[in-house]
Amino acid sequence: MAKLRVHLQQLPFAPVPVLSQKNKPSQDNLTEIIEFVLLGFADMPHLQWFLFGLFLIIYIIILMSNSTIFLITKMDPALQSPMYFFLANFSFLEICYVSTTLTRMLINIGTQRRRISLVACATQMCFFLLFGGTECLLLAVMAYDRYVAICDPLDYPLVMNPRVCIQLVTGSWIIGIPVVIGQTYQIFSLPFCGSKQINHYFCDIPPVLKLACGDTFVNEMLVYTVAVLFVMVPFLWILGSYSKIISIILKLPLATSQAKAFSTCSSHLMVVVLFFGSAIIAYLRPNTRHSEGTDKMLSLFYTILTPMFNPMIYCVRNKDVIMALRKLLCK
Repeated sequence: MAKLRVHLQQLPFAPVPVLSQKNKPSQDNLTEIIEFVLLGFADMPHLQWFLFGLFLIIYIIILMSNSTIFLITKMDPALQSPMYFFLANFSFLEICYVSTTLTRMLINIGTQRRRISLVACATQMCFFLLFGGTECLLLAVMAYDRYVAICDPLDYPLVMNPRVCIQLVTGSWIIGIPVVIGQTYQIFSLPFCGSKQINHYFCDIPPVLKLACGDTFVNEMLVYTVAVLFVMVPFLWILGSYSKIISIILKLPLATSQAKAFSTCSSHLMVVVLFFGSAIIAYLRPNTRHSEGTDKMLSLFYTILTPMFNPMIYCVRNKDVIMALRKLLCK
């Protein structure tokens, strides 16, 4: 027995592992992730170059069409009105909005290097939310412009004077900056552990929150709150404006007057339905119904397809824009 005791004392000490400590990551491991992997469309390896070409063509179309609208609204004297001032800003915003996500996706598909640093991911999310929120507010401003033009046409030049127009556009751009910065900071202050693969093609809020450790209830409630303020409130404002617009249009005596009034609003209304419809479904549906594949498809709709269709909608539905475009092409 004495020999056995001496032999055991000579063995190296090996601490017994505790199961709860083994399964729970330490605080150091929670903050180790300094980069993510944007999976994008990695589940379709045989279509990578097809997707690259497709999205590159879409990006070029978006750049060219929105740049054309921006130029003709600035150059053509017939388009120097508040409505086209807002349209020019909207076209410029669309270029910024799409470039935030689509350029990174093209680089990832082309190089097959899908890594993105934590700082780059936070920056992309911040600008995406900023431009998205600005688009919601700017669409509400454009609805207000149509409301004043149709419901109060005599006071329209006074109400929508150049100073007011600049203030409305500036407010749309800057009002969401502190909210977006605060939300992005709160999300990326969370500890991340486990998988660092984001099953998305850009750093959107839902797929990033899925990688966070611990309880994210407060963050999810903040997402819903911001979505209500910047998506639902402008959308309800637009619905209220158009309900009054339609009631006024229906009271016009001549069918030609009604058709002309509807034509000035139809383009904007179609853009509103496309953008807000997909955004509301993506950000305000219950969390239990979130599907990663569905999220990606919805994101493609309101981040890429809608900005591509917007210039086409405005050109097809607006005779003044068509005339200005013809003048530009004939030069």
